[in-house]
Amino acid sequence: MLIIGVVHSYLGEKYLLTRLFRRGNLPKLLGSDWFTKRVLRFAWHLTTLAWWGFAGILYVLSNPSVNINNEILTIIATVFALSGIVSLLFTRGKHLSWLFFFIIAAISYSAAYNH
Repeated sequence: MLIIGVVHSYLGEKYLLTRLFRRGNLPKLLGSDWFTKRVLRFAWHLTTLAWWGFAGILYVLSNPSVNINNEILTIIATVFALSGIVSLLFTRGKHLSWLFFFIIAAISYSAAYNH
């Protein structure tokens, strides 16, 4: 799953996003196509991040420990925190998904460590 994520991001950039962004007819969100391109790019790469999170969860499930719930919730919190960072940086905060990603990360982390 880690390799699939890397390949997905690389090939998506090389063969899909780059070619798509050369087109002149992208929707102009918030006044230009800049925001449209940034949202499409971060959404594409969030898929890779989610797959890496699934890989982490599968690893934890294959080697269960006493703290399996905390480990899974920590992975979820990490994936959503990283998703928030990616969203915040790629769109300079204009796409509000970062706020919800950070909230989910905080709730997951809290659930893992504040029974």
